[in-house]
Amino acid sequence: MEETKNFIEAFVKEDLSEGNRCYGMQVHTRFPPEPNGYLHIGHCKALTIDFSTAERFGGLCNLRFDDTNPAKEDTEYVNAIQQDIHWLGFDWGDRLFYGSDYFEKTYEYALELIRKGLAYVCELTPEQFREYRGDTTTPAVSPWRDRPIEENLDLFRRMRAGEFPEGKYTLRAKIDLASGNFNMRDPVLYRIRYIEHHRQGTKWCIFPMYDFAHPIQDALEGITHSLCSLEYEAHRPLYDWVVSNVSIPGIKPRQIEFARLGINYTVMSKRKLRQLVEEGRVSGWDDPRMPTLCGLRRRGYTAASIREFCDRIGVSKVDSTVDWALLESCLRDDLNQHASRVMAVLHPIRLTVTNYPEGQSELLEIENNPMEPEAGTRSVSFSRHLWIEADDFMEVPAPKYKRLHPGFEVRLKGAYLVTCTGCVKDADGNVTEVLCEYDPDSRGGDPADGRKVKGATIHWVDAASAVDAEVRLYDYLFNDPDPDGPDKNFLDCINPHSLEILRGCKVEAMLAEAPMPEPGKNSVGYQFMRQGYFCLDNRDAAPGHLVFNRAVALKDSFKK
Repeated sequence: MEETKNFIEAFVKEDLSEGNRCYGMQVHTRFPPEPNGYLHIGHCKALTIDFSTAERFGGLCNLRFDDTNPAKEDTEYVNAIQQDIHWLGFDWGDRLFYGSDYFEKTYEYALELIRKGLAYVCELTPEQFREYRGDTTTPAVSPWRDRPIEENLDLFRRMRAGEFPEGKYTLRAKIDLASGNFNMRDPVLYRIRYIEHHRQGTKWCIFPMYDFAHPIQDALEGITHSLCSLEYEAHRPLYDWVVSNVSIPGIKPRQIEFARLGINYTVMSKRKLRQLVEEGRVSGWDDPRMPTLCGLRRRGYTAASIREFCDRIGVSKVDSTVDWALLESCLRDDLNQHASRVMAVLHPIRLTVTNYPEGQSELLEIENNPMEPEAGTRSVSFSRHLWIEADDFMEVPAPKYKRLHPGFEVRLKGAYLVTCTGCVKDADGNVTEVLCEYDPDSRGGDPADGRKVKGATIHWVDAASAVDAEVRLYDYLFNDPDPDGPDKNFLDCINPHSLEILRGCKVEAMLAEAPMPEPGKNSVGYQFMRQGYFCLDNRDAAPGHLVFNRAVALKDSFKK
């Protein structure tokens, strides 16, 4: 096969070589999201690593919902996560699992550990637990460590039966109270919770801790490589202890850790993202300013651009923060190749071509995408009255101003050369109309006499056929590159100018026939000439009510 791309693939390749633990086996990974929120760009790195590693070695990747903590879990998130993964182009086939599917098995393995003398029921309160935990020079203390096995079995069964209140008992592993790794100081395996589960209802009142449930689930599914983020590195000894002390046949999974993805100008905590939603600081999980995949999709990000982003940042063992501009650059590169070019005027002012016959119009052919000649051309109407950008005219031009001002000649994109002859103002002195004359022999934008034109090329929309649209311009949700930094309240870093809504914009008539996006799917991306890349909003746009989101500006600020 090809050379390995990162240290994870190197480990897997080593495991598959002759004489090693996975020789002759099929690589099997899993992506285990907790259904307590929507996937965001940080999760995307993990799921890309999980699915792509399996693909690269001809293996399998399971989707398993880690629903062992029902407090914030919901089927809404289960459905959204599946939709997001499919949108990115990955598939788990018939290997969809839930951690809660293994509750009975996990309970049986807990009983097995008790019978082996490797687990016990503890009565320490959370406060006592912290008090007795010890420090780097002092071992932890557990007064219930030597409780008889039969008594532990009886108490644990009664915990399951619901005889005790929350917090009365926990089940703890019996490992090493003096371990330098505090995760090994007799960690809690089960706790009592009286709460309804989104799949199990009220059947269970004891729930396994992640560090106990997860390795068991991996082993039961035959996972060969459990790929997870770097914060679980210190938990790996406990992961290995669990799979080594329960009697699950087959290969023991190998845990490999990688650095999480951090991006500036955003937060990655699902708790904080949920707070933004619940407090109404954003319009929902799919707000185009959110780092969620549904928010990025609604804004106009493509699956290809996000996968390219994950590929570019690579896989590392060291935590780092990536510039959001890199993600924008990936999107810009993708849309530049595939997005149709159209003309849209966001701040319109009327332009009248005074020597063009009143009532006459013509169709001009303009190429759809110079990057894709096979995309062909489209017909755009042209007449005496047009819309142009307000800042494409200055009555008194600034130095080096190359657009319309009295006596100056510019190109109208794909149409004619025009020379400004003046303007019309209202009673308050505001310009309401720009006047110009066109050169009839310059159709297509090139003068017949070969003269050089110093003016810029500006875009326009025919006033007779233009369609009204609402356009939403987005900036970073936070105005601080590190809103999650120490001694900061991330809510204080919210950018009050992260959304600008422009109404009464004028766009080409063909956009009135643009296909309306389906919820959960990408709409078609367009390059609004000189403005940026835009797409129809997949929630608010409707026939007769065009709403466009700016996905990304034209200018690339990422330093490659």
